[in-house]
Amino acid sequence: MWLLLVFVAIPMVEIALFISVGGAIGLWPTLAIVLLTAILGTHLVRSQGLAAIGNVQKSFNELNDPTEPLAHGAMILIAGVLLLTPGFFTDAVGFALLTPPFRKMMFNFARSRVRVQGFTMGSTHSATFHTGPGNRSHHPAESDVIDGEFSEVDPAQNGAAQQLDSAKNHTHKPSGWTKH
Repeated sequence: MWLLLVFVAIPMVEIALFISVGGAIGLWPTLAIVLLTAILGTHLVRSQGLAAIGNVQKSFNELNDPTEPLAHGAMILIAGVLLLTPGFFTDAVGFALLTPPFRKMMFNFARSRVRVQGFTMGSTHSATFHTGPGNRSHHPAESDVIDGEFSEVDPAQNGAAQQLDSAKNHTHKPSGWTKH
């Protein structure tokens, strides 16, 4: 229900602002401002988006919790959508999302309302991760993954086919792990 209210209220606010600003400064200056904010917003979103991608990559490379860089990247993406949407209210919210202090405030608000049950990344056993609002440390447990290599053997080479046939017929029942 609240989403429907947002989709109805925002266009009404934008129309009211267009009428007010257009009445105060005229049609062409109003359209020029809308176009200028879209161009400026695109430039800012691109530069901050590249920085956010770098922060996410750095977080992954250092095996740190990538939650905050990913959230900042998502907010920059939302800012881009808002800045490309014509309107003064959406531009104001979009420019606010481009400022790191506002993004940090929004991230802290969202983090206080979301509880993370656990977070592990990679197979590094010495890494420490902070989960949830309490910033409790978490050390990943031993991995259950067994790394191995294999190579396919052509049974027709070196008489291997004859050895396999004789072994199958005499000693064991099939294990069920392979088709016989």
